[in-house]
Amino acid sequence: MGMIRDAAASTRGRIVIGAMIALVIWKAGLVVVAPTKVMPGFTPDARGQVNVLVTLRCTPERFHVLAFQQHGRVSGTNDDSIEVRGVSFAKLNAVAQPYWVKSVAPLPVEP
Repeated sequence: MGMIRDAAASTRGRIVIGAMIALVIWKAGLVVVAPTKVMPGFTPDARGQVNVLVTLRCTPERFHVLAFQQHGRVSGTNDDSIEVRGVSFAKLNAVAQPYWVKSVAPLPVEP
C-alpha cells in the first residue's frame, strides 16, 4: 500500500493512476455495450456455431481480418462488413466487444 500512497502523492503518479482508472473504465464499458451490438436471430448449428456478418465503423483492413480470424473463418469482406463463419455462439459478445464493431448480425443464408 505504501507504493500506491507514494504514487498518489506525486503529480506523475496521479497521472498514471488516473490513466489506469480510465483504461479500466473504458474496458468495462466495452464489455457492457457488447451485448447491445449483437442482433437477434442467431440459430446455432449442432456444434454450437453460427455464421456472422460483422459491420464495422470503417472499411475493413488486414488488421480487422486477422482479429476476427481468432473467432472463426473469415470468408470475405464487403464495403464496411466482414463475413465470419464458424463462430462459437457463446463468443458472440467477444466478437462485438471491440470499439470499431458497429453490429454483429446473422449472415444471410444463400439460396
